[in-house]
Amino acid sequence: MKKLLLLLAVTLAGTGAFAQVQGRVTWAYAAKKVSATEAVILLKATMDNGWHIYSQNVKDGGPIKTSFKFQPSKEFKLSGKVIEPKPVVKYEPAFKMNVAYFENSVVFQQKIKLTGKKATVKGTLEYMTCNDHQCLPPEDVDFTVQVAL
Repeated sequence: MKKLLLLLAVTLAGTGAFAQVQGRVTWAYAAKKVSATEAVILLKATMDNGWHIYSQNVKDGGPIKTSFKFQPSKEFKLSGKVIEPKPVVKYEPAFKMNVAYFENSVVFQQKIKLTGKKATVKGTLEYMTCNDHQCLPPEDVDFTVQVAL
């Protein structure tokens, strides 16, 4: 019996090792100086082929929208809201509504005003990724961006 359980455990472990991660989204962060006291935080998502993430402007009852939370700091102040490019809008039967989303890659931008010569911008973003057949659970990602003027 022990040999059978061991064989089963080894077989299952080996099968899991070959499983492919689907719906992967890779995030990258940067800052761009736009004036003597202002910068733009760039938050770029790159999605696996066939997968997408949702706009910040999805109506209630739909998928989890992409959202950003910035930790308060004395080093900077947020100027306005996070800006996104024009999304694809399409009817999704799973949600029974039109939804706005991004494929391949998207760059979100947050303008900040620095109170000094440099700042460390920290926060958390939440997103959900789907393809034409399934959605994966929402994920939270912490980010940190160094800004120097």
